[in-house]
Amino acid sequence: MEKRNILIGGAWPYANSSLHLGHLAGLISGDILARYYRLKGDNVLYVSGSDCHGTPITERAKKEKVSPKEIATKYDEEFNKTFKGFQFSYDLYSKTFDEYHEEKVKILFRKLYDNGYIYEKIEPQAFCEHCNKFLSDREIILTCPECGSETKGDQCDNCLHVPTSEELMAGNCIDCGSKIVEKENKVLYLALSKFQKQIEEHTEKVKSEWRINAQNETLKYLKQGLLDRAVTRDLNWGIDIPVEGYDDKRMYVWIDAVLGYLTDTMKICENRTDCTWEDFWKEGHNNKIYMCHGKDNIMFHSIILNALLLGQEENYHLVDTIVSAEYLNFNDQKFSKSKGIGMTALEALEHYDSDSLRFHLLANGPEKKDTNFTIEDFENTHNGEILNKFGNLVNRTLRFKDLQEIPNGILDSEIKAKIEETYKQEGELIEELEFREAVKKVMELVEITNKYYDERKPWIAKNENIEEFNNIIYTCSTVIANLSNLFEPIMPTACKKIREYLKIENCTWNFIDVKVGTKLNNIEPLFNRIGKK
Repeated sequence: MEKRNILIGGAWPYANSSLHLGHLAGLISGDILARYYRLKGDNVLYVSGSDCHGTPITERAKKEKVSPKEIATKYDEEFNKTFKGFQFSYDLYSKTFDEYHEEKVKILFRKLYDNGYIYEKIEPQAFCEHCNKFLSDREIILTCPECGSETKGDQCDNCLHVPTSEELMAGNCIDCGSKIVEKENKVLYLALSKFQKQIEEHTEKVKSEWRINAQNETLKYLKQGLLDRAVTRDLNWGIDIPVEGYDDKRMYVWIDAVLGYLTDTMKICENRTDCTWEDFWKEGHNNKIYMCHGKDNIMFHSIILNALLLGQEENYHLVDTIVSAEYLNFNDQKFSKSKGIGMTALEALEHYDSDSLRFHLLANGPEKKDTNFTIEDFENTHNGEILNKFGNLVNRTLRFKDLQEIPNGILDSEIKAKIEETYKQEGELIEELEFREAVKKVMELVEITNKYYDERKPWIAKNENIEEFNNIIYTCSTVIANLSNLFEPIMPTACKKIREYLKIENCTWNFIDVKVGTKLNNIEPLFNRIGKK
C-alpha cells in the first residue's frame, strides 16, 4: 500500500497564561493520530507552536512592565516543557516570532494582496479618547447581543458569537471603562466573502469525517454568509505588514498563527531529502490534513485557513478533517487560574504519571460533549484500569517467580485472533476519531488476557504441567509485546519500557511474536498505586 503524506496540526496555544488539563484534552488527539499513522508506516508531520503576538500579550506586558517578547518567551518555554512532559511527539513546535515564520508569512500575505484578496478600506473604528488609541476587539467589553453575557469583543466565551463591528461600538474600553467612539482608520481586509462558494463545496465534500460540533459551527457561518475580516491591527508587537503605507500596523494574530502549520512544514522539509513541503500541502500527493483543537477554534481551521490557502491560487490541498473537542471541566466548573479552579498541566505532572493522565484524558475525554475531571475519577482510572489490569498483567507475567526468560511455548489461537482483531478495530476507531472507544478496545484485550491467565492458573501449571505453563507465559508475553504497539498512541512511556524488557527494536501496527529465550532482567512495575492528593 502506498504511503500517505499525513499532516497533523495541533492548535497554537496563546502564550499568555499556563496550559491546564482542558487544553491538553483538546490537543491530545493530534498526538494519538501522529503516533498511529507513524506506526502504520505513513509519512507524518505533526506541527504546532506558540501563538505569541496580539493584544492580550501587549496588555499583560504593560501591566508587568516588561516587553511583550518576554511574556511570550516565558510561556513558550513553559508550553515546551508541558508538551514534552506529556510526551507530545511534535516534529516541530515553533513560535510565531521566529524569524523564519515571520518572513514566510509576509510572503504568503503579500501573495493574497497581489491576488486581490486583501484590500484597503477606510472605516470608522472603535477609539478610546481617554486612552487616545484605536481599540482591538479584545480591548472592548460589551454585552453579547446573542446571549446577554458580558464578554470581550473578540468572541463570546458563553455562546461563541463573534460580535460585528456595529455591535462592538456599543461597548466600553476595557482599560479605563470609557464609552468608545468612532474614528476613521485605514485598514486592510481579507475578502473572505470571495471564498464562500469554494469553502461551501469543500465543506460538503469532507464534513462527514468531522465531529458534529465542527459541522454545525462551520455551516452556521456559511449559512450566514462569510464576511470580510480585518487583517491589520494598530499594534507595535506582531508581524510587519508587507504593504506600503502600513508601517505603523501589524498583522492580525489569526492570520499569522494558522499559517504556522504551513511555515512549520516548510522549515522541516528544508532539512529533509525524503520529502518536500508540497507533498503535504499541494494537491496530487496522496495527502491528508488534520487540524486538532478545541471547539472555540473551529472556524479558524475549517474556514479561515482554507481561505488563506485558496487565496494563494497555487493548487493547495485544503484541510480534510477537523478534530474538535468539547470542553473539559474541573469538578463541574470551568478551569480558572484566577479563581483557583483546577490545576495547570505542569502541576498535574508533578503529582501524576504522564501515561496515566493521557489514558484518562483519552478514555474520558470531551469528544462529543463536555466532560468533567475530578481527582477521584482520575485516581480510580489509574488504580482500577491502568494499574490493576494493564500493569498487573505485565507484572505477574514478566516477573513470575524464578522466570528467567521467555519460554518456548505455543500461542493460544483464540488470543492470537483477538490480538489481530484489536489492531484492525482500534485502527478503524482512531481513524474515525473515536478515541474513547479505541482505548476501550485495547482494554478488552487486556481483560481477556487477564481472564485467560486466571483460568489457566500458571502458578499450578508450573509444578504440574510445565508445557502448559510455558504456553501460558508465552501467550501472555506475546499479548504484552503487542500491547506495546497497541498502547503506543495512548501510553508511549510504558510501551517503551515494555519494548526494552522484551528486546523489541521497533513498534509497528502489525502482529509481532515475542522472541523465545529473551532474558527477563530488571523488570520493574510499570505503574505504582496512587492515593488521595
